[in-house]
Amino acid sequence: MKLAFSSNAFRRYSLSDTMRIIAAAGFEGIEIMADIPHAYPPHLAESDILDIRQSLEENRLNISNINAFMLHAIGDTYHPSWTERNPALRAMRIDYTLQCIDLARLLGAATLSTEPGGPLGIAPREHDLHIFREGLAIVEPKAREAGIRVLIEPEPGLLIENSSQFQKLFEKLDPEIFGLNFDIGHFFCVGEDPVLLVRELRNCIHHFHLEDIAETREHHHLMPGKGAIDLRRVLEAIDSIDYSGFVTVELYTYEDNADEATGEAFAYLERIMP
Repeated sequence: MKLAFSSNAFRRYSLSDTMRIIAAAGFEGIEIMADIPHAYPPHLAESDILDIRQSLEENRLNISNINAFMLHAIGDTYHPSWTERNPALRAMRIDYTLQCIDLARLLGAATLSTEPGGPLGIAPREHDLHIFREGLAIVEPKAREAGIRVLIEPEPGLLIENSSQFQKLFEKLDPEIFGLNFDIGHFFCVGEDPVLLVRELRNCIHHFHLEDIAETREHHHLMPGKGAIDLRRVLEAIDSIDYSGFVTVELYTYEDNADEATGEAFAYLERIMP
């Protein structure tokens, strides 16, 4: 496995400065946030794509994943979602995801991650699942053509928040096009054991998010080593399934000191890596 850091902790920095800091800390990869201020597709000209590729090369970084979850350019962390009651808002999420597939292709990324439907609302769960699958079906042809895998990221409080819900959804999706963005902290928050799940879900995992979570299991991303997750055992489990992709540290909660957080996270993980 290889270590990366997500640019979503660096919303006060340019993407080029973010790459420099992440590379200097020792990481091999960067997860690029496809949102303002880094790489929101409608704001990117061809020259911007070339600049991003050049910065990656200069900093000897690979893209671990395109983060197509947050959408602050036109909404917030969760909105517009796949399950909005307003079809026009749902279309905005779909169009954005199609644009992110193009972005991933242009940058040479293999995957993008997206939200697991959206926040729970007043509609019946089956209704939300239905319109979520409808939306995924719309982006599937472009993902197939571009060779980009779309990863669903279960999250506490959203339509898909645990492993059983994900597996039930995944049964109806093409495993060659879709997959799992395994967020270690998210599964811990909903009472599951990430160590066991790594092995159980090994065939659909194509990227990991890593952060620590407090013993209370409150969904708040903590510096690795500052919470209750046995991250050493989780990393050993990941190593045991011969996973060769990226584990991306996601610490958007450390926006006030992203530079220092990057170095601290790498130093800790380097000590506990198998």
